[in-house]
Amino acid sequence: MEDAAAGAIKAAGGKVLGSVRFPQNNPDFSSFLLQAVASKAKVIWLISAAEDTTNAVKQAKEFGIAEGGQHIVVPLTYITNVHALGIANVQGLTFATPFYWDRTDKTRAWSERFFGQHHAMPTMDQAAVYSGTLHYLQAVAAARTLDGPKVADEIRKLPVNDMYVENGFVRTDGWLMHPFYMASIKAPGEVRKPWDYYTIEKVIPASEAAQPLSESQCPLVAQSQ
Repeated sequence: MEDAAAGAIKAAGGKVLGSVRFPQNNPDFSSFLLQAVASKAKVIWLISAAEDTTNAVKQAKEFGIAEGGQHIVVPLTYITNVHALGIANVQGLTFATPFYWDRTDKTRAWSERFFGQHHAMPTMDQAAVYSGTLHYLQAVAAARTLDGPKVADEIRKLPVNDMYVENGFVRTDGWLMHPFYMASIKAPGEVRKPWDYYTIEKVIPASEAAQPLSESQCPLVAQSQ
């Protein structure tokens, strides 16, 4: 993710001023955050997940980093992290996500079923796992076999249409082609119901969200050409 981000930033005319790595399950991000602040970078990009994201964003709030004019981007933003932190502590956060539970009637219906069992709205990963498993089972049914290569062929042939993806497909290299959504956190006064945290600002088409097939390192791409 660091390499991909650095490449995209440089391609867009930006400059990477530095990077620092932290251990997983880290309770104290103060030294790492202060190094990022000292860099004077306009954007601090936090590559983390789960509890690390919660700790880092909470401590960034305590340091007043956003108020100081630096923008914090968390590419792996999970709605459960936002819920745990409270939206007042993540104001100004912008990120891309492939799934938001309250985006369409279909996403809401599935997410409410999920909530009924887990007492939390689904993260983008949980929705993706459900979609991927469903698509695999559909491919097995179409192939009428559990033979891996034959099922993989069906996975690429069948369109992906469910609560996670509309009119998507799996590319030669296994990349699921689907749009992403640029989202921001709502102001506390804009929240209408529990878990109503995101505003979808923009749709990023699959062709822009995915790595170009020409840059894929998958050997299946070379075989198909």
